[in-house]
Parts: sequence; structure tokens; C-alpha cells
Amino acid sequence: MTQKFTGYQCSICGAQFAPDEVTYTCPMDGGNLDVILDYEAIKNHSVDDLIRGSDASLWRYLPLLPVGDPGGHATPLRATGWTPIFSPAPLAQNLGLQHLWVKDESRNPTASFKDRASAILIARAREIGAEVVVTASTGNAGAALAGMAAAVGHKAVIFAPRSAPPAKIAQLLIYGAEVILVDGNYDAAFDLSIEAAQEFGWYCRNTGYNPFTAEGKKTAAFEIWEQLGIGKLGTGKLRTGKSGNQSTNVPITNLPVSIFVSVGDGNIISGLHKGFKDLHALGLMEQIPRIFGVQSDESAAIANAFESGTEEIKPVSATTRADSISVDLPRDGLRALRAATQTGGAYVTVPDAEIIAAIAELGKVGIFAEPAGAASYAGLVKAVREGIITPQDQVVVLNTGSGLKDIKAAMQAAGQAPIIEPSLAAVKRSLDL
Repeated sequence: MTQKFTGYQCSICGAQFAPDEVTYTCPMDGGNLDVILDYEAIKNHSVDDLIRGSDASLWRYLPLLPVGDPGGHATPLRATGWTPIFSPAPLAQNLGLQHLWVKDESRNPTASFKDRASAILIARAREIGAEVVVTASTGNAGAALAGMAAAVGHKAVIFAPRSAPPAKIAQLLIYGAEVILVDGNYDAAFDLSIEAAQEFGWYCRNTGYNPFTAEGKKTAAFEIWEQLGIGKLGTGKLRTGKSGNQSTNVPITNLPVSIFVSVGDGNIISGLHKGFKDLHALGLMEQIPRIFGVQSDESAAIANAFESGTEEIKPVSATTRADSISVDLPRDGLRALRAATQTGGAYVTVPDAEIIAAIAELGKVGIFAEPAGAASYAGLVKAVREGIITPQDQVVVLNTGSGLKDIKAAMQAAGQAPIIEPSLAAVKRSLDL
């Protein structure tokens, strides 16, 4: 299926561009660009042609992606995606929900959702002959780019705020990327990375800025569609995949699926929306899931716009403990807002204290989430509490990153372990036996 990628469309003015006319954002108004696929040509193929079922990664959907096969077989580049979806009964019971799943993106090669975008960006960089790929990151996007680049011998440059968690900076360095710590916040690192890309001719991966980032992130929507068996692919049962996905094999009801995802720059939620829109345009899904964005109330620019009922997204001064979603000015804010407004979803804000508590709750069912990953579950808890989500609703929560990325936050959630003398008596006192 050649020529499946036919161009771009601006999310603000609607202008369309050929693949070789632009690289990043709309030249007329700076709007984020949507990648256009040739849906009519793709429709000529069967579902079996569109899904390479033997490939337990996001590359199983190669016919629905705007890049060719990147090579790099038997490397982490080819292991990204097809993450497990779990059905944690204790959490569902605590919330009074009949249908609850958690999709665990910490199982990706560099332990976050951002591997999806970086895998596609490396494939695109190789296609256009870009020797160096640069990005700004609080850690996860940078680690994803560094890891995917290292897998195939590509060069990566990462700008990160000096306040990024040390574990994330360590990942960048271990993967061999050129790491530059900026004495400023994420937004300062973002702007500087674009200046550097323009000055040195580097290919810029920046979240939201590069249209191909959403194309990587949309693959999670494809997986939810396939794993839950929603739309015209499914049989009404939760499906399991070769990655060891867990399920209770419960029937899918006629109610729409509701998806909860944490939001910073807005590119993950807009990517999910794009994936479901692709499936709908191809006739593979009749009803797009409701998408709920979750933000810390200390970094809530998009949620503020949602509450105001406008599409004007005003910058804030972000101070949230969840560094991966700490953003003053979301770079993909408009599309992120529309992901909720156009699907019947909403935005939910939660305090950092509830995010930290959610880390511990997810840990009790074997899922170790960093603050940004736990924010989505904290948002669901609030949505249930306020009656936005009812017991009959089918809910998918995305954990976007591993708790190992931020041990300080994990220890805050878990508390300290006792230190005892090496005796059985001390064990009994500690366990109150």
C-alpha cells in the first residue's frame, strides 16, 4: 500500500499541504498539522491485510501508518507498542464499576508511552535522510527518542530542564544521547530545541510540533480497539494478544467506552483521538470512545479552556509534581481540547495529593506508575465521585509511564519501610504479631 500518506491538514484553518510542502506546523497560522491518509485506498484491503497479527508491536498496523518499514528487526525499535491491558478487579470493586481496564504503557522498551511517537519519528527520519533528531523533554520523550535512536544507530540530541528527575536524565545518558540541561522549565527547553533545529538543520521530534508524533501515539487507539474487540473487528469479547494481555473476557456492552488519559502538552490525547477517527473513517468503528483528559490543577491550561467553553488556551505557571504533564503552554492544546469536546468526553483536574495517592492504589494491583501515569486513575476516581462516570460505563485508564522514572514520588506514595534489628522478636514487633 504505497502512497498511503498523501499530505497534511491544518487543525486551525483547514489548509492542506502536500507531503513535501511543510515539515512541522502550518506556515500561515502555526496550527498543528494532521497527517492525511488515503482512506479510500486503504478501504480496498481487508482487516487481515491491515493488521499484521504475527507482529506483537505497533508495527502490526504498518498499513495504517504514514511511514514504511523502518528495519531494525530484533531491536527495541520493533518492540514498541502492543502493551498489555489488565482488568484489575479490586480497583473496579472499590469504584463500583462493572468494566474497568488499565492499559500499561510502562511495558514499552524505555518504559513510557512516548516510545510510540519516537519509533515513528526515527522511521520518518531515516526515510528523509535526517542524520540528527532533536527533542525537548522532561525525560520520557527524550528517553524514548534516545532509546529508539540507539537501537538503530541514529544520533539524538535532547534538551531537558535541569529539574527533570535524575532517573530520567540517567536514561538519556545511558542511551548515548547528547544531553543538554537547560536552566529553565520545559517550555524554555522546547523553544531552545526549535532554535537549535533551525540553526543546525536537525530534524525536530518535539511533541505536537512534529505531525508524526500523533501518528505514533494513535497506535494505542488501534490496540484498544483490537484488544477490547470494539467496532467491527470484535466479537463482543475482550481479546487477548500475544504480549500476554490479561482479561476477564467479559462482554462489551452497547455503551461507549470511556478513556482516561493524563494531559500535558496534549499530544497523547490528540493522538488517541486521531487513531479512533482513522478507524471510524475506515468504517471499522461506528462509535468513537469518549475521551477524558486529566490534568493536575497545578498545570491545567487545557482544562481551563474546557471549563470556559472556548478554544482559547491561555498559558499557566505550571508547578505540578507530575513532571511529565507540567506544561505552561500546551503545544498541542487545541487538538487535545477537541479530543474531549468532539467525543462527549471532558476534562478533569486533580490535586497533586490525589495523584500521589493514585500511585499507591495502582501499585496494590501490580501496576507501578509515575505521577503522570497515575494522574489518569486519579481523574477516574474523581469522575466516579462526581457522577460523571456511572457503574455501567466501560472505562480504560492509561498508565503512561513507569514509577521507576520517579523514585522520589514513589517513596512519597509508599512511605518508608521500617528498620529493625536482625531478630525474630523484632519481626514480630514490626508486624504486630
